[in-house]
Parts: sequence; structure tokens; C-alpha cells
Amino acid sequence: MSNNRFNRILVAIDDSPCSEKAVGYATDLVREFQSSIALVTVVPPTSPANYGADPLLGQQPIVVAEVSEIQSAAAQKYLEDVAKQFEGAHEIFLFNKVGNIREEILETAQEWTADLIIMGSNGRTGFDHFISGSVSESVIRKASCPVLVIPGKCD
Repeated sequence: MSNNRFNRILVAIDDSPCSEKAVGYATDLVREFQSSIALVTVVPPTSPANYGADPLLGQQPIVVAEVSEIQSAAAQKYLEDVAKQFEGAHEIFLFNKVGNIREEILETAQEWTADLIIMGSNGRTGFDHFISGSVSESVIRKASCPVLVIPGKCD
């Protein structure tokens, strides 16, 4: 293994174009440094208010646990599909988390002792940015390792 500072690269992914671009950068770095790679995806907690049904149409309400299981299974499949792009990696780790996106990325980076975090930026501005904040900005401010952010407008 080469002597470099990026032996353990964590890539935060979702199914966005920016995330796909971040994966592209990560594959290049993993190939260059023969690094271990960890992919993390975070499913926000499910709110019961979002999943009602219309009894007049004969629809039964969806149980939140079932929705969480479906989302988690889809996220796991996505992780496994993306992991196939890293066949040359020293090691591949997959983290399928549920919770606050910012906190889970930072916690995973800390626990896995990442040397570098790679993530996309959704490019929100104005009111959207004010309301939701920026996950990438928060990760940059609080991470204990370098963060490579792939800029918004990745489509």
C-alpha cells in the first residue's frame, strides 16, 4: 500500500447526480491510492404523518416501520450497486444509516476513522438553503478530516 494520507475514503451518497459525480472522483482516488472505501447513505427518519391512506378508497394506512424497512432495503441495494464500481479498492465498507444526514455522516467518518470525506452538494441557494441549511457546509465545519465537496448543478 502506498504511503499517503488517503488510505480510508468515506463517500456520502444518495441517488442524486451530484452523488454520482462524487463517486466518480472517489473511484479515481481509490484507484490512485489503493485506498479502502466506505460508502454511507442516510435515510431520514420516517414521519407517521406522511403515510396516511384513504379509507373511502379501501386503502389501509402504511405502517411507519414498513416504510422504514422499504426505504432501508432500497438504500442497501443502492449501496451494493455503487460498491461494484470500487472493485479495485483495498477494502469496501457499506453503511446504511437512518437518522439526521449531517450527524450520521460525521459519526460514520469518526467511527470508521476516515482520512477523507467525499460528498456532493445539492447547490441550494436562497430560501431553500436558509430553511434546510447545507449538509456539506455542516460536515466541512465539523469533520476531523478533509472534505471534498463536489459542487451543485451536477446534472
